[in-house]
This record gives sequence, C-alpha cells and structure tokens, in this order.
Amino acid sequence: MIKDIQLRVSLKEEEIPNILLKKASKNLGIPYGDISGIKVLRKSIDARKAKIIFNYKVAVFINEPVPQTSDYTFEYKDVSNAKPIHIIGFGPAGMYAALRCIELGFKPIVLERGKNVQDRRRDLKAINQDHFVNEDSNYCFGEGGAGTYSDGKLYTRSLKRGDVRRIFENLVFHGATDQILVDAHPHIGTNKLPKVVSNIRETILKFGGEIHFESRVTDFVIKNNAIQALQLQNGTELTANRVILATGHSARDIYYLLHKKKIALQAKSFAMGVRVEHPQHIIDAIQYHCDGNRSELLPAAAYSLVHQVNDRGVYSFCMCPGGFIVPAATANGEVVVNGMSPSKRNNEFANSGIVVEINVDKDLAKYEKFGVLKGLEYQKDFEKLAFNAGGRSQTAPAQRLTDFVDGNLSSSLNPTSYQPGLQSAPLHSLFPKFIGSRLRQGFKAFGSKMRGFHTEEANIIGVESRTSSPVNIPRNENLEHPEIIGLFPCGEGGGYAGGIISAAMDGERCAESAIVGL
Repeated sequence: MIKDIQLRVSLKEEEIPNILLKKASKNLGIPYGDISGIKVLRKSIDARKAKIIFNYKVAVFINEPVPQTSDYTFEYKDVSNAKPIHIIGFGPAGMYAALRCIELGFKPIVLERGKNVQDRRRDLKAINQDHFVNEDSNYCFGEGGAGTYSDGKLYTRSLKRGDVRRIFENLVFHGATDQILVDAHPHIGTNKLPKVVSNIRETILKFGGEIHFESRVTDFVIKNNAIQALQLQNGTELTANRVILATGHSARDIYYLLHKKKIALQAKSFAMGVRVEHPQHIIDAIQYHCDGNRSELLPAAAYSLVHQVNDRGVYSFCMCPGGFIVPAATANGEVVVNGMSPSKRNNEFANSGIVVEINVDKDLAKYEKFGVLKGLEYQKDFEKLAFNAGGRSQTAPAQRLTDFVDGNLSSSLNPTSYQPGLQSAPLHSLFPKFIGSRLRQGFKAFGSKMRGFHTEEANIIGVESRTSSPVNIPRNENLEHPEIIGLFPCGEGGGYAGGIISAAMDGERCAESAIVGL
C-alpha cells in the first residue's frame, strides 16, 4: 500500500534522524516497522513566521518496496538516416526540440552561432577580465543558451503548456540531481548545468543528430512563402524545409533579418530596470527572522516582490540568493547585467533584477518610427546609456540603493560580486522618468514590505534589460509562422517562453508540430 500525506517539520525537528518516518508513523497510526520507506515528492519552506516550518509531501510505502527507477523513460532512436529537422539555436528550446525529434524518429540538425560549453568559458573570461564581448560567444550565446551560465533556475508557472515533470526527469536523466524533482523552487546551479548540457549534446550525437557550433544563420531562402534553405555566415547554403527558430531573446540579427524580408513581427511589451545586490546575511535576517547567521539546514534566503506604480508593475526578477552578478552584453558598446548562483548558493551576496513593465503601445512614443522594432531600439539605447555611464567598458554604472532613492550621487560604493567592476553614476537622473521614478517608489515599497531591504549596504547596478524579448514572432495554432510555411518560431526568442522549463516545453511542442506532413 502507498499513502500520500503532508507532513510539517519544524527547524528543530529537521535535525532529528528519520524524522519523516517517525512523523509518518504517527500520522497514519501504523507501527514504525510497517513502513518500508518514504519518498519525498515535494519540499518547501514556510518562513512567514518566526517558527520556520518545512512542508513535505511524501509517499509512504507500507509493507512494499520503494521503487528505485523513475516512471519516465526516454526512447531515443537511431535517426542517422531519417528525415531532417533544422533547429537554429541550442538553448533549452533547441535542445529539447532536438531530443524530441529523435524520440519521434526524425534527425535534428542544430545550428548554433556560439561555442560549446567548454570553449565558451574563455570568452566569458574575456568579458570579465578584458571587457571584450565576443558577439557570438558570451553569457547569452553558445551551447545551452543563456541559462547555462546564468543560474539554471527551473521554477515555472507554465504548468498548462506541457508535461513539466517530463522536462525535469529528462534533466535528471542527463545528470541533474534528482533534488530538482522535489524542491518547490528547483535549481541546478551554474557550476553543474554545463555538464548536464554537454550530456544532452552527447545523446543527440549518439543517436544520429547533428550539432554545428560557430554556425550563424544569416539568411533564409524563401520561395512561394515556404522555407527552402538556410544560408550561413561562412557562405554555406543548407537545403531545409522544416526550421525551428529557437534563437533566444537576444538574437537581434534574426529580428532585423525577418523585418528586412518583410516577414511579420509584432512589438511586445517587456520589462527593464536594474540589479540590486545585498549582502546575503541581510536577506537571511529579514526572511528567517534571525540575526543573519542562518541555520545550516536553511538555504540562502530568497525573495519575490511586486508593487504597482502608476499602472505599471515593479517587480523582482531572476532572484539569485548566494550568487553573482555577471556581464550579459552580446555586443561591444553596451552594458547588460544578469544574475547567477552556484548550486550551493554559498556566495556572500544576494542579487535580483528589479524591473519596470514597459508598455510598447503607451511608453515609447519617441520610438514609433521604428515600428515593430521600437522596443528593441529602446532596449539598445538603454544599454548604450549604461555603457557610457560606466566609463565605456564592461564596468557597470552603480549607486547605493539609498542614494538612488534619495537622488544623490554615491561618493562610494559597496563591495560587489560583479567582476568587471562598478563606477558611481547618477542613475536617478540618467534613467528616463517613467522607469526611474517607478523604481524609486518600488524600492520604498519593498523597504516597507521587507524591513531592512532599503539599506545603504545595497548597490543598484545597471542595467537589467534582457528580461524577455521586446519582439514577438507570430505563429498560428500549428505553431507555424502564419506567412512562412516550414518556419516554427520557438521559445523565448519567439516570445513564447520565460525561462528554461517553459522554453524546453515549447521546444518539444514545436518539434511535434514540425514533423507533421514530412
């Protein structure tokens, strides 16, 4: 017999050996010895009150063995000689599209502009130390996409878009810890995700798929409104009649190419702002009601904040406890920041994007001349502003949080995890009013919600501008572009995902649609 039950365990009880067995025995009113084992299905922490509680959902196995294998299986086939599906981009959407193609008996041919995970490291080092951005290999472009070296958070609200559990199980199949199947806010970590990504690559190659790195697509050959071929930067032309476009939210050249070819695009609302960085002990003290020295049983504390200011949301985005801030520019002449955390989340800083909703129909009147690309052009100007304010390198413009809110230039800045360094800048006056004023009001509100959040020990660092794509590539109910036969916009780049898991699910769906009729 198997019983699913909920258990509540205090922080002090969490230290007791076999506490879940003991609690399950009492909860079910059965002898301790009748329980063969317990499988944790879900674990979360309730720290809303001073007494911290671990909430467990568990499966209790009564007089029967606990299964050692997953219910999920992945049946990959040899597709060496199968019909091809071309996939542009090898981030989460592209990877999962390729894996799904193999399951369905089709050969994925992946074209990735960047390098593999190992070779990307040299280019990331160049950004951090030499302030040089390789426009094809950086924190956004390369094997695994932006998620590989920017945290690996797996939380998603897109529960109706596909089988979330299947996506998680496939990550475990490729080397992720099975803890991600349990945690309420699962996370792999930037230090561990590259190995998972390289394992996925090996699966695709093993079963006959192809992956071509440093292969940037520069043009689509279209005849009679149908994809015929792809042209690469090196001059190669590849015949292709099914193309999954999974290039991510930062592949601006793709948007320009589609626009130039008069292929339908749509302007899309998005969000921009800053990264705020606190010493982690401050966030721990606020969230765990302690002096900042949290119990070893507790992870580095996180937070989620939102406030409405003049009909626009101001909210935290991609919060990274125990993490780092990284330079996420994809071209020289711009400064973009993002956050990441290692698997243990044991760095001394906590950081999060704090961003303002941008309504492309109401907020960008001066950019109307750019039509559907108005959000993209505004985003670019915002990043150039940060580049100039930071000293025209990857050094980022920054301000103490309290000085930003009060409108004062910071005479000094706090220590930071951002390797290229910070330069004091008057972000309060540099930012456009509809962003800056909302950020200031948002920070005040967050200081009221989390006592201690609004502190001079925190820096704000500019700019957080790549929260999502400012462009949508439309598609019909078959996930195909309404004008171009054989083109399947996918994932974050198309405007259909907002993270690793939702992008992966969209990749699978696009693969399932792309094979129809082949």
